[in-house]
Amino acid sequence: MADVGTQGEIDAITEERFLISDLCDLIAEYMDQEQVKEVYRAYLFGAQLHEGQSRISGEPYIYHPIAVARILAQMHMDVKSIIASILHDVLEDTPATRKLVEREFGTDVAHLVDGVSKLTTIKFKNKIEQQAENIQKVLLAMAKDIRVIMIKLADRLHNMRTLGALRPDKRRRIAQETLEIYIPIANRLGIFTIRHELENLVLKAMYPMRYRVLEHAVEKAGGHRKELIDKINQALGARLVEMGIDSQIVSRKKHLFSVYNKMKEKGLPFSKVLDVYALRVLVDSVDDCYRVLGIVHNLFKPIPGRFKDYIAIPKSNGYQSLHTALYGPHGIPMEVQVRTVEMDKFAESGIASHWLYKSPDEKGEITAHARARDWLTGILEMQQSAGDSMEFLENVKVDLFHDEVYVYTPDGDIMKLPRNATPVDFAYAVHTDIGNRCVAAKLDHSFVPLNTPLYSGQTVEIVTSPGSRPNAAWLNYVVTAKARSNIRNYLKNMQADEAMSQGRRLLERCLKPLGMRLDDVKKKNLESALKEYGFDDISGLLEDVGLGNRPPSLVVRKLAPERISDGESEETKEMKSQSALAISGTEGMVVSYGRCCYPIPGDAIVAKLSKGRGIVVHRVSCKNLEALNKRKDSDSYIDVQWADDASGDFTCEIKLEIENKPGLLARTATIISDCDVDIENVYMEDRDGFSMNLFYQIKVSNRDHLAMLMRRLRRVSSVMRIIRL
Repeated sequence: MADVGTQGEIDAITEERFLISDLCDLIAEYMDQEQVKEVYRAYLFGAQLHEGQSRISGEPYIYHPIAVARILAQMHMDVKSIIASILHDVLEDTPATRKLVEREFGTDVAHLVDGVSKLTTIKFKNKIEQQAENIQKVLLAMAKDIRVIMIKLADRLHNMRTLGALRPDKRRRIAQETLEIYIPIANRLGIFTIRHELENLVLKAMYPMRYRVLEHAVEKAGGHRKELIDKINQALGARLVEMGIDSQIVSRKKHLFSVYNKMKEKGLPFSKVLDVYALRVLVDSVDDCYRVLGIVHNLFKPIPGRFKDYIAIPKSNGYQSLHTALYGPHGIPMEVQVRTVEMDKFAESGIASHWLYKSPDEKGEITAHARARDWLTGILEMQQSAGDSMEFLENVKVDLFHDEVYVYTPDGDIMKLPRNATPVDFAYAVHTDIGNRCVAAKLDHSFVPLNTPLYSGQTVEIVTSPGSRPNAAWLNYVVTAKARSNIRNYLKNMQADEAMSQGRRLLERCLKPLGMRLDDVKKKNLESALKEYGFDDISGLLEDVGLGNRPPSLVVRKLAPERISDGESEETKEMKSQSALAISGTEGMVVSYGRCCYPIPGDAIVAKLSKGRGIVVHRVSCKNLEALNKRKDSDSYIDVQWADDASGDFTCEIKLEIENKPGLLARTATIISDCDVDIENVYMEDRDGFSMNLFYQIKVSNRDHLAMLMRRLRRVSSVMRIIRL
């Protein structure tokens, strides 16, 4: 059991205790008496199941579900959400079953309770995998009913409030998980009240000393800024009354986590953080927002570059407001926010501010819930294309952590993307097929590389080709989860298809000397081989062979045992001395080329089966391979040769020994470019001060292409020697 916290911490927890009578009084403000009675019945049901259980702090366990229900009641959540929050731990910590909950309180409540329950019956390899599976379960349940995540966020908030009773290491672990998963979700759904409190609690749990020092500094700064805020408040208030605008002006204190992050990211001392305190002006209409902005800028000089219009272009979580920074009295900077009362309500509670299940026909559903549902649809797409829960969780984290840029489609529509997004991210945001067929991009009508970061205000146009497909290199620079998951999914499927095709070629090649084809293999032999290797059908076996996990000659011995004796038969020798496999350069990911020797068409080559990679082609002269006569005796080596129609660009490396003269790098690079050769990399090393070595990593089509380039380079008088590495 975890260590109990200090007496002070336990006393603090006890003070926050919230009774069922308090909860019933709170929900009675917006629910009818029948619903209040149903909530009380759920309390009795849960209290009976949790009877005898206590938290680490020593208090009865039922106080936790009541506190979670209180958090949701403060947001006026519906009766089923309140009941589910009271029962959210019964499936996990008591003998109760989903069927029992469903019988007592209905299908919706049972679904919500099941959605927030952890996976406790499955054995996991480690804590990280367990966390990933549990979060995946919650997010997928949330995609079906968004109330699941509301309950989970309230549950996490109360757990964070009562972290004091846990060991320091466990506090930090829970705080880190909250920072990585739950805070970004609260932000994505626009629930800023929960997000801000969670952030402060995370800071307190992870850096208690920093929290206390910062808390004291903020309180102290409040005294210094009060006079300044009052002056601006009076001046602005008087002008708004004069202009006939009904408004409410309130001061806003930046929460501690945000202050700490700003100091950390920008390397600022506390005295340089200018927006610790700010003014917020609430008005009745959007027109009034812009009128107030004009009045504010007329009264006080605005700071250039600090104005943001989130009303015209809301944040992805639906947040709307005008932000501006001003030079106040005595030249002291001050931040001012202007928004409507409705925008302010939404800024505090996000999607909970216009609760869908309470009034599904309200206009608020169009904005807040439409955005939430768009994101949840993306969550489902990620899950379908992710390989496992760990990859899914990684994609979700990528999707949650981002600042935004706003770019235009060629038709003038605005699209939101994360900061550092590229044209590839844009293409996948438009449509998966556009992303898969993307070949080039234009920014503001000019062609740019696909890895170019996008900036707000740019117009993006994607050029597609029917025959193109995703490139694995895109994974190095895409930032959206949709692009990343779709590229990975496509490459996985493509590799599987290519591996099956390659596996069939390898097996057919081994069966040919025996006078057989794969279709001639007896059914009982095939079934026996599949059973021995653990595959349900032949496609799995073909993929395994194609990926190099199983030598084809050994598989053939299982498929045609009657043709091959235990000894070194003539058939076995013939199977090993069969005609070489043709390499065309278009095999895809299941054929790769050794970076130790860089083979190109025209070289004498040999191939090695490498687990997970398929066939790796080497030059016969490669020093990393064994002697050729030993290769013949190994099942992992395959005789290969270049096909007559081998095509593509193949990497190789050359070294130029040159005189140390200015301009030679540019001159040799120009010659290489003129020969239709792409330069992948170049670097230099000094020899003796009078000469140097110049190394080029280039792409050529074959040995003739390389020979032509080397002849051209030898004509340069300052090039003393050229060597292919």
